[in-house]
Amino acid sequence: MLKKVLFIINPVSGVHHKMKNQVAQLAPDFLKAPEYQVEVVYTTHAGHATELAQRAVEQQFNVVVAVGGDGSINEIARVLVDTPVVLAIIPLGSGNGLAHYLKIPFNIKQALAVIVSNHQVKADTVMLNDELFVSVAGIGFDALVARRFASEGRRGFLTYLKVVVREYFLYRPKKYHIVADGAEIITRALFITFANSDQFGYKTTISPTADICDGKVDICIVQKIPFWRIPQLAWMVYSRRVDRSKYVQIIKASEATISRKKGKYLNLDGEPVKFAKALNMKVKPASLNIIVPDTF
Repeated sequence: MLKKVLFIINPVSGVHHKMKNQVAQLAPDFLKAPEYQVEVVYTTHAGHATELAQRAVEQQFNVVVAVGGDGSINEIARVLVDTPVVLAIIPLGSGNGLAHYLKIPFNIKQALAVIVSNHQVKADTVMLNDELFVSVAGIGFDALVARRFASEGRRGFLTYLKVVVREYFLYRPKKYHIVADGAEIITRALFITFANSDQFGYKTTISPTADICDGKVDICIVQKIPFWRIPQLAWMVYSRRVDRSKYVQIIKASEATISRKKGKYLNLDGEPVKFAKALNMKVKPASLNIIVPDTF
């Protein structure tokens, strides 16, 4: 049976611009005709990937490959949710949080081989008001960092780290009222992350217990910690022990409402988005088919 595969390449995401051209060159070698019909398109503006993915659904493509980062994946996934069209990923963005979590190889040939093997999972996606996310979303300091990072000229981990350090001292924790699966919490927090996967990006684990197939989101409430303790918390993040910190509280929920007095922005799969002060979160269980390695 002929498989129609559309590669959507974001030419400006991340720092791997030359490698994106390799994807277009190598794809026909792995997805060989006549078994596969391969088409490669490049995005030209924000939201373009959503338009291209919509066309793929209408033209009954079998697979849409996101070549970029978490933002590109988000633009494509919001159209593929609740359809038979399968998402595949070649991770060439900045943080690549979802790809790290799904164990997708960062070598282009190996990532293409994963697509050929066609091992699929039915992943949850999450609605925040009317917006969908796949990996993580966050409010508070997290959203501020996403916004500042988006306006920097350079991408990459060092730029991200520079933004975090620069903004940390000035940031005052905000007050939040949370009702998650019936449980009520009123707290001040540095940030709150909604983790569908365990990854912020750059191999930083925000919630080691997050599972993209469990019908729940890990709501991670993080307090501001003394600056001298940051190296200790950073070590816990990288060693997948952050849930043991006394500054971190994690609640699993399929539905939640969060209200805040201040803060207009939200980090949605790494991209800053302007949002209402009241948030309604709801998990869409098993709503997105994703190709992953059989080791996931």
